[in-house]
Amino acid sequence: MCNCLGETQGKIKQLDMMTEKESATDNIIADAMATPSPAKSMGDPGITPLSPSHIQQNDTDSNAHTGPSFIVVVAVDFGTTSSGYAYAFTKEPECIHTMRRWEGGDPGVSNQKTPTTILLTPDRKFHSFGYAARDFYHDLDPTESKHWLYLEKFKMKLHTTANLSIDTELHAANGKRVKAIDIFAYALAFFKEQALKELSDQAGAEFDNTNIRWVITVPAIWKMPAKQFMREAAYKAGLVPRDNPEQLIIALEPEAASIYCRKLRLHQMIDIGTKTTQNGFSPTENVGAGMTQAKEHVRSKRQSRTFLVENVIGELWSELEEGDRYVVVDCGGGTVDLTVHQIQLPQGHLKELYKASGGPYGSIGIDYEFEKLLCKIFGPDFIDQFKIKRPAAWVDLMIAFESRKRAAAPDRTNPLNINLPFSFIDYYKKFRGHSVEHALRKSNVDFVKWSSQGMLRMNPDAMNALFKPTIDHIIQHLTDLFDKPEVCDIKFLFLVGGFAESPLLQQAVQNMLHGRSRIIIPHDVGLTILKGAVLFGLDPSVIKVRRSPLTYGVGVLNRYVEGKHPPDKMLVKDGTRWCTDVFDTFIACDQSVALGETVKRSYTPAKPSQQVIVIHIYCSEKERVGFISEPGVRKCGTLRLDVTGTETTAARREIQTHMQFGDTEIRAMAVDVATSRTVKASIDFLTQ
Repeated sequence: MCNCLGETQGKIKQLDMMTEKESATDNIIADAMATPSPAKSMGDPGITPLSPSHIQQNDTDSNAHTGPSFIVVVAVDFGTTSSGYAYAFTKEPECIHTMRRWEGGDPGVSNQKTPTTILLTPDRKFHSFGYAARDFYHDLDPTESKHWLYLEKFKMKLHTTANLSIDTELHAANGKRVKAIDIFAYALAFFKEQALKELSDQAGAEFDNTNIRWVITVPAIWKMPAKQFMREAAYKAGLVPRDNPEQLIIALEPEAASIYCRKLRLHQMIDIGTKTTQNGFSPTENVGAGMTQAKEHVRSKRQSRTFLVENVIGELWSELEEGDRYVVVDCGGGTVDLTVHQIQLPQGHLKELYKASGGPYGSIGIDYEFEKLLCKIFGPDFIDQFKIKRPAAWVDLMIAFESRKRAAAPDRTNPLNINLPFSFIDYYKKFRGHSVEHALRKSNVDFVKWSSQGMLRMNPDAMNALFKPTIDHIIQHLTDLFDKPEVCDIKFLFLVGGFAESPLLQQAVQNMLHGRSRIIIPHDVGLTILKGAVLFGLDPSVIKVRRSPLTYGVGVLNRYVEGKHPPDKMLVKDGTRWCTDVFDTFIACDQSVALGETVKRSYTPAKPSQQVIVIHIYCSEKERVGFISEPGVRKCGTLRLDVTGTETTAARREIQTHMQFGDTEIRAMAVDVATSRTVKASIDFLTQ
């Protein structure tokens, strides 16, 4: 498909050379397979970029999600520990309706959302999701339950898997493997069914899915493969058709929270960053008291399940002036996401000041610490066996821990009791030959005692110690963030997400800030992202400027310059010396990019008969990259241009490609310049 340039320590496939200005280009794709020196191995089908490396800016007020109008926006907050949906009609954007109350629930735990748990039958068919899945699995006979596939907290797999692909697998509680794409698709199909049923009941007739704009939330720190994976799962679930991608928007969780916080009224939040009394209590006297009061207030208002938001900006926002800065800290089950925004008045648009950051510091870290404690007391061999042999009982134990975990507070003095399932006590005796009580006495873990009622009795310091590693990670990350020059003079810090309810975390953030910023916690903090995602779906252009999390580019050939380029990168063709593996930067790490802003490149097929152009995309966390072979630079995706159906009699075909980096996903569009026909352009981050 491309012209041979000769042999340099192995065959090199390259391309013809041409630009708009001269017969031999200064900027030629030399994209090759990943080897120590990519220039010295087999290359991709050759393509020639025809345009220089400039960013062309379109009208940044244009809406990147233009398309058909929708009657309703439905947002799905797909969380690590809990999930739910909410919706708003486009004619009533100030009314956000949250999903129906779920059947089931735990003592002391709000069931406004449902656990992110899924159950498949022994023949791997979808059975149930959420409380229904958990309760059914719990009621199965142990001999039967080991054949069923129960999964929980599986969302983190998309963040932790280095080479995520459509074939990535998850492990069910019984140890059996199942394709991750199937599990995520089942979950999204469940929410589609629930939402459509509720909308149909309201309308009094079957509601047409084509009238819905769907929004799915993901952590801002997720890489592009994980975002694309969620989109692929949505296609598989039938949420939206593949040929209408605009019907689905991927929303970044802290951005959604930020959008909602713009609408806050004073009675819808708690200010724990000041000494003034807010909502009838003094936040500094008791960190957790305000949250408890807020929960009661929310429960009393929850019958309608409808939240009214300001149609412009809330009372809190009226205190902000042009250019004021604030931080959103989204503390979820799996990850903690931090984003820094600046207000742009009078419309209240938002500008990202520093690339989204964070890490796997969510509340499930406390669960892992509890599991480590159990391993210390009872032995890791027993815990591993118990999880496999009695998976439903293990789920019961973690549910019991979850409710006590939520009772942890800085000022707590009385012990916390955690029920041990009977099967745990029974199986341990069979496994070890002695009692659970004996194990506790021998373990030298003096802060956990045995209660004759069949409970582990933890003193408050022991419970607080389980929180410490996770909270330390969050505080360290916040400290590092506030040391950045872009993150100075922060007016507000919004603490959102389910983990934000923890008084221990609230106190730690207070102590870290020392009054530098006001700490604001919205009421019903676990639904902040969900409600913000609905608002984002109604107006996706509200975030006007974002920061690129990585440096993206392609490998090219440049004219070889003596003394500037390494000798081992030199390639000679027709008497001209070229430097291979040069990194042509599309966008740099932490670079500001406006919504609607595009990076433009033009390419030409190596032969008139070539039907598909494939270009490897590389990325790096470094801001400046010289060569695609540098350490830390990796191939992260492919740009595919399908030029079938755009044949022309022109001697040289120019395919002009526009890539958008200012949205929550990277987008590509292309056109054949000679015929003005649209070329199918796609960027794939999952197929490596």
